[in-house]
Parts: sequence; C-alpha cells; structure tokens
Amino acid sequence: MSNKNNNSYGLKSKVLSPLEILAQSIANIAPTATPTVVIPLVFALAGNGTWIAYLFATIAMLLTAWSINVFAKDSASPGTFYIYISKAFGNKAGVLTGWALLIAYIGTASAVTGGFTNYFNVFLEYFHIPTVNAIILTLVSVTIAWYVAYKDIKLSVRLMLILELTSVSLIIILSIITFIVSPSIFDANQLKLENVSIDHVRLGLVLAIFSFVGFESATSLGEEAKNPLKNIPRALILSALFVGTFFILSSYSQVLGFNGNPQTLDKSSAPLNYLAVRGHVGFLIPFISLGAVISFFACILACINAGARILFHMSHHGLFHYYVSKAHATNKTPHVAVSIASFLSFIPAAILSGFGVSAFDIYGWIGTIATLGFIVTYITISVAVPVYLRNKGQLTIKGIIMPALSIIFLFIALIGNLYPLPPYPYSILPYLLFAYLLIGVFWFALVSKRNPEIGNSIRSDIKDIDKKHALDSASL
Repeated sequence: MSNKNNNSYGLKSKVLSPLEILAQSIANIAPTATPTVVIPLVFALAGNGTWIAYLFATIAMLLTAWSINVFAKDSASPGTFYIYISKAFGNKAGVLTGWALLIAYIGTASAVTGGFTNYFNVFLEYFHIPTVNAIILTLVSVTIAWYVAYKDIKLSVRLMLILELTSVSLIIILSIITFIVSPSIFDANQLKLENVSIDHVRLGLVLAIFSFVGFESATSLGEEAKNPLKNIPRALILSALFVGTFFILSSYSQVLGFNGNPQTLDKSSAPLNYLAVRGHVGFLIPFISLGAVISFFACILACINAGARILFHMSHHGLFHYYVSKAHATNKTPHVAVSIASFLSFIPAAILSGFGVSAFDIYGWIGTIATLGFIVTYITISVAVPVYLRNKGQLTIKGIIMPALSIIFLFIALIGNLYPLPPYPYSILPYLLFAYLLIGVFWFALVSKRNPEIGNSIRSDIKDIDKKHALDSASL
C-alpha cells in the first residue's frame, strides 16, 4: 500500500537556513574523527604524502558534489539519490540505490558508536573515573540521538552545528599551536614528498575518501530546507571545501608535529594528546577527547536523520509498510522512520560489543561496509549524470568530463578496498555488501509483484517533485 502521491509529506517545510543545511553535511562527515582515528592510518600508507592524499580526496569529493548537484539543482525531496537515480535509470536502479544508501547511513551511525564509546571512556579515564560498558554507552548515544531526531529537525541541525564547531575549533587551535612550537612551519619532507610513491598516495586515498563519506546528506533535507535548489547544492560544495581544508591542515600539522618523535604517527594511539603535550597545552587533552565524543554523537544524529528520510520516502511509495511514511502530527518529523533507523543503528554495534569486539574494530568493520555503500552510490550518481543531461537535451563536454573524473577517483577507492586483498574479516565485507544488495533486488521484485502500482507511484511523485520545483529552478 502506498500513500497518496503529493509532496506534502507532513514534514516541516522550508524551515532550515543555509547554515543549518550545511551543518547536516558536516556533522555526517564527523570531521573530528579523522584527526583522532583516520589520519594515522593514512600516514601508515602514504607517509609524507598524507596531506596530498587528502588534497586528492578533496578534489574527488568536489567532483562528486558537482555530479550530485546536477540533480540537486533540479529537484529536492527526502528521497535524495533514490529519486535522482530513478530519474536517470528508472525505478529499479533508483530503489537499489536507495537500498544501498540506507545501509550506508545506518551503518555509519552504528560504526561511529564505537568511536563514541571509546573516547567517552578515554575522557573518563583521564579523571580516573571507572569506564562504562560499551553496550550501555551505545544505547545512551543512540537513544539521545533518537530523541533529538524524533523531536525537531531544527533542534537536530542546530545542536549538530554547535557540537561540530566546538570540536573542530579545538583541533584547529591544536594545529596552530603545533605550527608555533615547530622549528619551521615548512616541512621539507612533506613538501618534497620524500619517499612517497604514486602507489603510496593511491592507498592513502582510499582511507582519505573514507573521511568524507556522508557529505551529501544535506540532500535528504529537500523538503525542510529553505530554497533547497540553491542552498543544498551550495552546502555540498562548502562542506567538501571546508572539511577538506581542515583535513589537509590537520594531516600536515600532525606529520609535522611527530617529526623527531621516536614513536611514529601511525603507531600512536592518541596522536592529538601527544601534540597537546608537545605544545605545552596538556590541559586540552580532556577537551580533545570530549570533542571527539561530541563529533561522533553529531554523526550518529546526522546519519539517523538522513537514513530515516530515505526510509520515510521509500515507504511513501509503498516500498515499506505505509506506517513508516507517517510524520508526527506535532513535531512534523518522520518519527516512525527515525525510530526504526535508530533501532537498526543500535543492533549491530550492540551485538558486536556483546561478543567482546573492540570499539575500533566495530568502527572499522561496520564503517567499511557503510563506506562501500557510499562509494557505490557516488559512482552510480556520477554515471547517471550524462544520461540525465542527455535526456534533458543539455549534455555538454563538461557534463561528461566532470563525472568521468569523479568515477576515476572513486574507482581507485573502490578497488583499493578489494586489491590487494585486506586481512580477514575485511576481506569478506565487500561480499556482505553484495549479498545485502542482492537481497534488495529480490525484495523489490517481491513488493512490486504484491503491489504493481509502486512503479506508477514513484513516477507520479517524481513528476510532482519536478512540477513543484520548476519555477524555483528557473529562478536560480
């Protein structure tokens, strides 16, 4: 059963400012997680080329943002890529993309609970307070995120904005202090790419792109954003630029700060703590840990918001039970979908924690599946651009070259997760994603057989979306 096709989804309409839209994308990236966890891993592969790996990753995400914006400038809805791909390749491809994006958002939310629990306990240990069970912390983080997402979208994005600005500001301050206490801001080894090969950068690029996944999540706020055809595309570009610059700065300063240290950056379990001590600002250590906790929580919240809206819109077309497409009468949030997304985010992390899996392994295992889901959707959207533009009679050389460059960068990241074959269990994770996508194919075939009107429902809704935004698009 599907809901009546109209674009009054029951959500708050046009209430989010450009800054609040930007907050959704930045929070979904969880920028503080990269300096605390990912940059040391990139350094292990790229060495002095760590900053260049992040420069290339930033370029890759800007190219991907350009491809996404080809669609985002024409239409806006809670369905994001699910609707975009349907417009280019039809309903089956669109639904499969929505299915992939669901595991990407929910998987990311579940993965970063590992980061939340780890750094929450690191914060407690600094004050010699007994640590808290990982399952309890996972439940607390997801429950609070569920409540905020259930209650009000404006509360969600404003809270995310404050939390991320706070945590990112702490790391920027630490980077500046590192520059000040270093003999020179110019690191010849990094600037000359000493002992760095193309293969080193290629391998580092895989993890560097992982740092950005989720930056497109502002597209899920299409119904709630003010002037969405302008502000959402702008948020995607600005989030990639801002966070990319932050990552380049952080990676360069961390490698610089570890010069002369017997323990290399990739062997350090707490690189920011070392830099704080080296910069004579050890008092910042608990604030850095708290900043990481804050960033991970903001990411959980952002992923639940985005994943719930994908689930909500797919249910609007009858792809899930119609009850999931209901919006709260007072809060005007997709409260049922938010509850389901929150529950699904909690379960994998809780099960792994129950089996004694470490917080970092939870982050790595579930996060890898989520990342592969994002990369698949990014490649799909880039492939769809020339087709969509051709169908509109607007295909140009730029419309071919830009998505082609995006696909090249993304394929490097995708292949890097497959070859050379990573150790177990990472070696089986791509196959788990493939199995999940295969389930999505059979699931769509089943629901389509039970409800043949699903295809018409999607097509009708796309027409309504296009009609609704036709005047807005013409005015941009």
